[in-house]
Amino acid sequence: MRLNISTPAVPSTNTYTLKLHCVIHTQTDKLIDNTQKSTLHLENTINLENHNNFPSLHSSPSSSSPPMDPKTKTLGKRWKEYQGMRNWDGLLDPLDDILRCEILRYGHFVEATYKSFEFDPSSSKYANCRFPKSTLLECCGLPNTGYKVTKYLHATSGIQLPSWMDKAPNWVATQSSYIGYVAVCDNKEEIKRLGRRDVVIAIRGTCTCLEWLENFRATLTNFSIPCNHNINDERKGVGTMVESGFLNLYTSSNYAKSSLESMQKMVKQEILRINQIYRQEELSLTITGHSLGAALATLIAYDVKISVPKLMVTVISFGGPRVGNRNFRQHLEKQGTKVLRIVNSDDVITKLPGFVFFDDVDKTPWMYAEVGKELRLCSRDSPYLGSTNVATCHELQTYLHLVDGFISSRCPFRASAKRFLRH
Repeated sequence: MRLNISTPAVPSTNTYTLKLHCVIHTQTDKLIDNTQKSTLHLENTINLENHNNFPSLHSSPSSSSPPMDPKTKTLGKRWKEYQGMRNWDGLLDPLDDILRCEILRYGHFVEATYKSFEFDPSSSKYANCRFPKSTLLECCGLPNTGYKVTKYLHATSGIQLPSWMDKAPNWVATQSSYIGYVAVCDNKEEIKRLGRRDVVIAIRGTCTCLEWLENFRATLTNFSIPCNHNINDERKGVGTMVESGFLNLYTSSNYAKSSLESMQKMVKQEILRINQIYRQEELSLTITGHSLGAALATLIAYDVKISVPKLMVTVISFGGPRVGNRNFRQHLEKQGTKVLRIVNSDDVITKLPGFVFFDDVDKTPWMYAEVGKELRLCSRDSPYLGSTNVATCHELQTYLHLVDGFISSRCPFRASAKRFLRH
């Protein structure tokens, strides 16, 4: 299969020229003949198609409480272990069945962010959430989670567009878009099963044009936030640094056009509010995301842990790129933030950014570093995927399929994983 799709031209910034020649998520086999549509519209259409076909882990009829899975009945007694207190030692190879169920459960929270996103650029709700908070999970095929959505999250691109772009189509010039949500477990039976009250932040991958452009802003930049005591390498003078495009999406606001606060401020205010309400209870924060969402989940974890140091913060990410440098990783470890990265060996996104930057003054190498613990899977291990390509290897659906089928690096693939494939 050949990927040869180019996006509309975007004006250069002061320090770089941004060109996109390939939309990695795109499955061009179905859409290559439809050349009259914009590349981004093709990308969004495919994403919506992919994620609307995910099966639900909660397929039983709606009820007042979520179903109790016999495999997870001991979760409550060991929940800190499954949240990474011991860095998932002894749980990954072979993959513990309780941990498998938890990873898949959080994967479906991410699925809901795609299903609830309005992909149609002709819609007045383009790039916003399609559903009200009260019914979002149910409308996305998750009626029995035991969670309620308390906050929508929006991300804003920091790229400054020229004034003439104000008349550009929505899919080109939309700077702020719905990117995920915060949800709190409020069902007594589910709280009992989990062993604590869990808060989930779920974040989708790249969907808009400016988000794609931010992904390509791969230079490292300092992550300076209030009360942040960086672990500095005094000899090299390098502090806590992260990918500039991810940081822009996290910290930029859009007061001028839509009165939207930054994603950073939205998240921190909501978590501080929830932490205050349930301060007398055992509380955990699980941040989960796919692709761009995986990168943002790591930034959120780093930030929130500084504001609420006693809160147990765990990241479960799917297909995430690298986020920051060695000092960023060291700071996460010192905080006690736990990160479980689910990685597909055939997914090129997880290997990016993969190059070295040099300081103009002293030629010091500034490199990206992996964070947390890794669960490494491989598309080629599945007998059900058939021929795979760059786009397929990165899909969230593929990740869920691989998690469900993985037993260990020495055992055959589980047949039950077929349920995650479209028929």
